[in-house]
Amino acid sequence: MRKPFVAGNWKMHKTVAEARHLVSEMVPGLQAVSGIDRVLCPPFTTLLAVSALLAGTDIALGAQNMHWEIAGAFTGEVSPSMVAELCKYVIIGHSERRAYFGETDSTVNRKVQSALSHGIVPIVCVGETLQENEARLTEEVILRQIKEGLARIDITDGSTLVIAYEPIWAIGTGRAATAQGANTVIGGVVRSSIAELYGQEVAEAVRILYGGSVKAENAADFFLQSDIDGALVGGASLKAAEFIKIAQAAAQGYLAGQ
Repeated sequence: MRKPFVAGNWKMHKTVAEARHLVSEMVPGLQAVSGIDRVLCPPFTTLLAVSALLAGTDIALGAQNMHWEIAGAFTGEVSPSMVAELCKYVIIGHSERRAYFGETDSTVNRKVQSALSHGIVPIVCVGETLQENEARLTEEVILRQIKEGLARIDITDGSTLVIAYEPIWAIGTGRAATAQGANTVIGGVVRSSIAELYGQEVAEAVRILYGGSVKAENAADFFLQSDIDGALVGGASLKAAEFIKIAQAAAQGYLAGQ
């Protein structure tokens, strides 16, 4: 079975002092949860401080974004080599990056290629808007995002990337997709698209997360689904007790499926 994966995307929250406090609250509880991968993705300014607090644990660190170029005149950007110094993972193509900062499937593709070439595991986000969902375009949109986002990328090992399905209409709205609905999209669209590109063996190995208003009270429903391998958690990852409960639910869901 695929090992469950729970990542916390802090977005633009927490100063260095606040980050230290939150991680100090989280680490004991997260360390007590076994059998799953746990990842924290704080803002760039707090990565060094969080990295120091995670040293000696098996909790991994991720960045929220990166540029595809190694270095250059790109004021305000962070290169893959800079990310690789501290992080094992990087979130790429989050809907907020696409909506507010002009990211496209093409730039996602360049970032994924760069991350892989630097030994960073990309968490590649895909998902449809409410309008696209209501127009029954979910499959078309996600298929395009995956095919163009992973174009010309040779993947033979499913552990080299993670996919996060985040229906945009459910992010930060409190309106989560149903567990069954999310599982249908993840298994029938996302995983099948990976199989079409790289074969069934790779598709069965790639971990696919759900993201979009995941909370302690609904997490177990998602983690009991056959094709949902974990969660990319937003707001709930800013509360230590809440995030620990989500991690615990992922571990319990994995045991239930064995």
